[in-house]
Amino acid sequence: MQTETTQLLSQRVLQMEESQTIGMAKKARELAAKGFDVINLSFGEPDFPTPQHIKDAAKKALDDGYTFYTPVAGYPDLKKAICDKFLRDNDLHFNNENIVVSTGAKQSIANTILCLVDPGDEVVIIGPYWVSYLEIVKLAEGNAVIVSGTIENQYKPLISEIEAAITDKTKAILYSSPSNPTGAVFSKEELEQLADVLVRNPNVMAIADEIYEYINFGGRHYSLGAIDRVRDRVVTINGLSKGFAMTGWRLGYLGAPKWLADACDKIQGQFTSGTCSITQRAAITALNSDMKPTFDMTQRFKIRRDLVLEKSKDIPGFVNFIPDGAFYLFPEISYYFGKKSPEGKTIETAMDLCMYILNEAQVSTVPGDAFGEENCIRISFAAADEKLIEAFDRIKNVLSKLS
Repeated sequence: MQTETTQLLSQRVLQMEESQTIGMAKKARELAAKGFDVINLSFGEPDFPTPQHIKDAAKKALDDGYTFYTPVAGYPDLKKAICDKFLRDNDLHFNNENIVVSTGAKQSIANTILCLVDPGDEVVIIGPYWVSYLEIVKLAEGNAVIVSGTIENQYKPLISEIEAAITDKTKAILYSSPSNPTGAVFSKEELEQLADVLVRNPNVMAIADEIYEYINFGGRHYSLGAIDRVRDRVVTINGLSKGFAMTGWRLGYLGAPKWLADACDKIQGQFTSGTCSITQRAAITALNSDMKPTFDMTQRFKIRRDLVLEKSKDIPGFVNFIPDGAFYLFPEISYYFGKKSPEGKTIETAMDLCMYILNEAQVSTVPGDAFGEENCIRISFAAADEKLIEAFDRIKNVLSKLS
């Protein structure tokens, strides 16, 4: 019966991989349900509550009767607030017609890919990459072409390597800055070079995932779309989950040329229509209000970054890149491959190591192959200081037992 049922499923879903970040978090919850004290460092979720003034705006929206369907692409006054934010923070010049509000940045990326990519088209993905990029391209029946950086060059590939990956089938270049999973940030000079690549390849769009924009430890954030010669060639993706601690509210948005924004509006109208009315009203307040709570959170993340970097120095075999943004450590851990647990199980992959750490230390992490880098693991430091200290002490202890 199971085989017959499976045969009813489409190849689309059968070929799709489960998100390993969600998968590892699920395993952590299962272990916690058995009574274990699990520290979950697998999820990319700020542990801070949504700022009070944003929650108050949501309550007011309920009282004001915002409980009906919204325009597919978002309320006009929210789109105006997004345009103002883009101009204020990113030097991006958009009008309301360029904005589409979605149920999270993930949907904004999916909308864009589905509107650009036909079967057999290619998308150049800069790796290490966020887990869903690959699967979204596959969903569109496109082919992902991965161009990865290494730890020696801060996990950023050379611009020449990116350009060399472009063919006559390439529709887009997709990247995140600050990066999930590495925390790497593209500089203004690097983005200028990427803009030159777009100029030389006029049929290629760029999709810039800037969801971690505010969690930047190195100074100003730069947007590719702010460069004059490619303003009409870049889709800028952003949202409220990370910078405003609003993961459960589900609101992302994109700024794009009108022809592409119209297409995203069209496709979203057949999938979800407009996102939650209450969230949209709260988002106006988030974008228009004092940014101090956001910047305070960033300062805490920087302190935590420095904390986990210091703690990881005591763990043999952890080779770290110092992240300039986001809230992840992405250590290279191939030192442990071939080592055996006290029970005699050999660590052969990053997944083996993550499962060993989860089962023995009750700390949840994510294997790097989910992000296109099989010799690494991702550790979120979006957790309280005391939990991070305890987690790294546990990891150090169980790894010392491998031989």
